[in-house]
Amino acid sequence: MYLKDESATLALAARLAQQILKTVSTGGQNNFIIYLQGELGAGKTCFARGFLRGLGYQDRVKSPTYTIVEPYPLTDLTVYHMDLYRLADPEELEYLGVRDLTGNNTILLIEWPDRGQGVLPIADLTVHLHHCDQSQQTGRQISLQAENTEAGKLVDSL
Repeated sequence: MYLKDESATLALAARLAQQILKTVSTGGQNNFIIYLQGELGAGKTCFARGFLRGLGYQDRVKSPTYTIVEPYPLTDLTVYHMDLYRLADPEELEYLGVRDLTGNNTILLIEWPDRGQGVLPIADLTVHLHHCDQSQQTGRQISLQAENTEAGKLVDSL
């Protein structure tokens, strides 16, 4: 799917967040894990910002490049935004307590998940973002890959 600009990315992420919120808050799943794939500057953090806005979070959303994990406690759930770009070894995630982040009513947004391979929990959904040039306008190409049946229903509802 082609997204013509940042606002289109924010809007799609917000819609997805609303769909996932219904699943997590109604007991369909107690947590949801999203891998964000794409080269530097492809829009992974922009997507995370739109996702959080879709859940009602209005404060600043910053890239967790240096902190690795940024928690966003909301009324009924907590979203953890992770950026593993600077991770030297997947085992570092054990020291960060990544397994403790997958409790009830949690959503994980994980940038650069390949850096945590073997330690990260399995994704429910993988979002692939890529720069593209379509009709002289620079935008993004996005694809949503459902990793299970529940996520497949969410993707189909968009």
